[in-house]
Amino acid sequence: MDIELARTFIEIVKTRSFVRAAEHLNISQTAVSARVRTLEERLGRSVFVRNKNGASLTPAGEQFLRYAPMFVQLWERARHQVAVPKGRRGVLTIGGELSLWHPWLVDWLHWMRRTAPDVALRVQVGLPESLTDQVAAGALDVAVMYAPQYRPGARVERLLEEKLVLVTTDTDAKAAEPDRYVYVDWGPDFAHHHELSFPEDTNPGLFVGLGPLALTYILEAGGSGYFRQRVVAPLIAAGKLHPVAGAPSFVYPVYAVCSAHADDVLITLALDGLRSIAAANKAEMGL
Repeated sequence: MDIELARTFIEIVKTRSFVRAAEHLNISQTAVSARVRTLEERLGRSVFVRNKNGASLTPAGEQFLRYAPMFVQLWERARHQVAVPKGRRGVLTIGGELSLWHPWLVDWLHWMRRTAPDVALRVQVGLPESLTDQVAAGALDVAVMYAPQYRPGARVERLLEEKLVLVTTDTDAKAAEPDRYVYVDWGPDFAHHHELSFPEDTNPGLFVGLGPLALTYILEAGGSGYFRQRVVAPLIAAGKLHPVAGAPSFVYPVYAVCSAHADDVLITLALDGLRSIAAANKAEMGL
């Protein structure tokens, strides 16, 4: 079985579209169609029915869906084992959201280098959905993120509860000026609680999808927004930001998503390090 055929099949099932699958896989729609034809020739059955609503599975496709993820997972695990560098006892692959890498996961990298120098590390940055897919497929051993999506082949552990606080560059921090407020997209839970707390502010003038980008902007241009307490604490101490008096704060949990097919010893090691860093962060925040 060509692993790319299985990957393409899974992507079409997920997106329900040959066109969107091609976009996600960064290949042409013609290549996607060719792979599906090859897969159907090898199986001797049609696996998709294409219609105006996209693509749906045939009964044979439903049966193949039970096995396709296992093909991909087995290949990824084999690839990891073969890729172990000389002199190392194993390879641990980890991914995380961009806003978690500095400094939280960088601290974890230092912990791993001190604690297990004989373990090779492969690290990457990604979006939550992509990271979760890679864990479920066996391409990542661990992914650290804020809003995990539960998938077969993955298990989830809560590591830390961060706090989102409202800060402003205005020295008179009694309130945040609506026309200078930057709405940071911290996910659906934050959006829900934000709407309950600020029902009048349903259409912000500036909406930013990445916390570090929004923070850089208000430090340069002025304004206010919700940010992780640990990140803005040094800026508050330096007088560059000020907490908005009386503003609500919101809990923002951090999770580790672990592959059920990874080496248990390496997963345990990785989680020990993540828990250690999380405990240190709790101590710093006085929790």
